[in-house]
Amino acid sequence: MEIVDTHCHASPYWFEPIETLLGQMDRNGVAKATLIQMRGQYDNSYLLECAKRFPGRFSVVVLVDTDQDHALNVLEDWAKQGAEGIRLAPGARSPGSDPLAVWRKAEELGLVVSCGSGTTEELASEEFHDLVRQFPDLPIIIEHLGSVGKTAEAPYMTYKQMLGLSQHPNTYIKFHGLGEIAPRPRPMKQPFPFEGFPPLTEMAFESFGAKRMVWGSDFPPVAEREGYHNALHFPMEYIPFRSEEDKEWAFGGTALGLFKFAAI
Repeated sequence: MEIVDTHCHASPYWFEPIETLLGQMDRNGVAKATLIQMRGQYDNSYLLECAKRFPGRFSVVVLVDTDQDHALNVLEDWAKQGAEGIRLAPGARSPGSDPLAVWRKAEELGLVVSCGSGTTEELASEEFHDLVRQFPDLPIIIEHLGSVGKTAEAPYMTYKQMLGLSQHPNTYIKFHGLGEIAPRPRPMKQPFPFEGFPPLTEMAFESFGAKRMVWGSDFPPVAEREGYHNALHFPMEYIPFRSEEDKEWAFGGTALGLFKFAAI
């Protein structure tokens, strides 16, 4: 199985530099990773530099300031430098006569959208469904299981509405470690610390299927939860995928179809 981590952050001055991420990847048998730009940072040059320094290991998803009039030109320039995706909130809009111009530009450039930092309600809204319908050729990956976090309670009605995005063939969903959806166990037990965890990943699997799921560690914020190793191995061992083939898709195969990881 070729494991791909689709949600990592790296920076020389916030979080951790790329070498720290590479150490985690190599220790855990992770072949490739998608570098997702952190919120508030519009200079993507370090991420692209990392992709150049380590050919074939990384793909880059950039962030642009969509409120600026020149955002479309900036995005095109980042794409020319090797970016494969853009990170957009579900409510991201462009100034001027076409509020969906940045989404349209992403589709035109053949980019992937990593969609996050919205609420589950926002992602479940008819407004967002309408947006997705307008861009059938634009792959849209919903981050963090639709921002559900640790607060969702059965019967998960809003979450189920968000999972309705699976009706659009161009949508995908990103799942992370169990520590993102379950509270930290106290006292800690080994080897598996959680007494139980909500069935949110299983519900996503039932809606999207393994071929439209991607795993992401959320490195390095994951260090405040269960840590990189556990964020990979707990879902791999304890989420009831139906087959090894399903695991191969969810933990790598789907991502390899979305991102090229080509040398820049």
